Amino acid sequence: MGADVIIVGGSFAGFSAAMQLARGQREVIVIDAGEPRNRFAEASHGFFCLDGLSPGEIRRRAAEQLASYPTARVVGGRAISAGQDGDGFSVTLETGEAYTATKLILATGLRDELPKIPGVNERWGKTVIHCPYCHGFELRNRKLGVMATGPLSTHQAAIIPDWGPTTYFTQGEFMPDEEQVALLVQRGVAVENSAIVEILGEASSITGVRLADGRIVELEGLYIGPKARMASMLAEQLGCELEEGPMGPAVKVDDFKRTSVTGIFAAGDISNKMHNATFASASGVMAGVAAHRALMFGE
Repeated sequence: MGADVIIVGGSFAGFSAAMQLARGQREVIVIDAGEPRNRFAEASHGFFCLDGLSPGEIRRRAAEQLASYPTARVVGGRAISAGQDGDGFSVTLETGEAYTATKLILATGLRDELPKIPGVNERWGKTVIHCPYCHGFELRNRKLGVMATGPLSTHQAAIIPDWGPTTYFTQGEFMPDEEQVALLVQRGVAVENSAIVEILGEASSITGVRLADGRIVELEGLYIGPKARMASMLAEQLGCELEEGPMGPAVKVDDFKRTSVTGIFAAGDISNKMHNATFASASGVMAGVAAHRALMFGE
């Protein structure tokens, strides 16, 4: 089945791109595996007019609104391969179904690689979080921690005191330099060099963390900056150039979300250096508009 544009990924970026194309009366197919990066969070925050809704509800509303446009279609399924097909592209699903289009937008998202520490996984997106603007207000004015996962963790630790008293856990590996120590002192951040080995508390709550030396530090919220990897290998399959981002590899794009492969655009976390729902949606809008422009002018 053919279309003007195939969008792989149906979360904030993918649906935002699809809306621009549908409103431009272009045939668009959104292929959605239903596993967005933010599915572990109970609510999405900071998105204009949608603050507090669950990611699932936002996606449901987006799909419902997109369905009102006669040239748009959402296909549930996982895209496992893609390639050039004449003057356009083909995408094949796990089921064997194949779709073709003139242009392709990749909004396939990232997967977070969480530290292998007992208690992290079951609290991820609830009391173990990555972004204070996304989830910090719900943990405000509590004892908070930042567990180092890389060099940028010191910067993260300096930000968090605006949400509550903060301890920076270096994990014995990511030690602040002299200038960073001065900033942490200025911000009132305590520094702990003994590594966190376990998170304590019932269900998804946190009461504290156990350290490698046996001590327990009381906490009610923990920030981490996990490394991330591509949730799909399609960008690499298609030969799109990658670059190293702050949290891991990203698809290299220009200001119009064009990749290094003509006719392929990338949107959302795979193409953004900063990650949240609003940034993802905005990049989807740009990718959708740019793909529409490319169709109009034969680019």
